[in-house]
Amino acid sequence: MSLSAFLAQNAAPVSHGFCAVSPRFRGEDGEPERWEIRSLTAAEDEALRRSCARCVPVPGRRGQFMSETDAGQYLAGLAAACTVYPDLNDRALQDSYGVLGAQELLRAMLTAGEYAAYLDKVQEVCGFTRTMQDEVEEAKN
Repeated sequence: MSLSAFLAQNAAPVSHGFCAVSPRFRGEDGEPERWEIRSLTAAEDEALRRSCARCVPVPGRRGQFMSETDAGQYLAGLAAACTVYPDLNDRALQDSYGVLGAQELLRAMLTAGEYAAYLDKVQEVCGFTRTMQDEVEEAKN
């Protein structure tokens, strides 16, 4: 056994994912344009989760609070951070939809179903085998 397999230069690079999010966005060849999705590092994911956390009061315990992650905000931030192409921070693209910010641009560009499917694909590329919807369904049962 050798630790050399774990050295950064010996680790296989994480590949990007590609998918056609919507047939409404067509390239010059007439085919649906493919979006490029990257995976976040654990440190980037942790920073994103912290930015989506909020303190909420503990029911029945005066003066006590607990941290809770806003799942919708987290998933929107994850999708925006993982999208390589198209560049969601491009000013001309945001201006064309009349929005400011990558997360708002995604919400404006995609229909509800396209957005949900894209969130699933982003989570898959990031290595999350279980989606937030799976977690919700398990919590219900």
